[in-house]
Amino acid sequence: MTRTVFLTLVAAVGLAVAVFALALPAALLAGKGVAPNPAAQVWVREVGVLIAVVAVLALLVRKHPDSPTLRAFLVANALMHVGLLPIEIVAWKDGVLTRFGGIFPNSVLHVILAVGFLFYARRVTGSPARWGSR
Repeated sequence: MTRTVFLTLVAAVGLAVAVFALALPAALLAGKGVAPNPAAQVWVREVGVLIAVVAVLALLVRKHPDSPTLRAFLVANALMHVGLLPIEIVAWKDGVLTRFGGIFPNSVLHVILAVGFLFYARRVTGSPARWGSR
């Protein structure tokens, strides 16, 4: 799979999740075993906007040539997924999220995306010295 295809898929999945979070925050919460409430629904919608922005950014840079900025984008996304991975798992273990089936797909997706972003970050060609200062 090319980096362009990977980032296109990332954007599509991200936009789908964002639309779900924005349109149906109560359903998203219930799927994780959380009783929907107005405050949590506001938070889910805010996260939906953030996911949409990251997805759009992936779509916008998907055809960019290798550069320090593209590598930074890829590494930052990998770190985001590594950071997000344990949060729902710990919340499930602590009984905050009660539906394992609601967090398992996210956990798998975080691993796949973190590995994918790191894979493509390592494949950015050339050395930083050759990219020049900008």
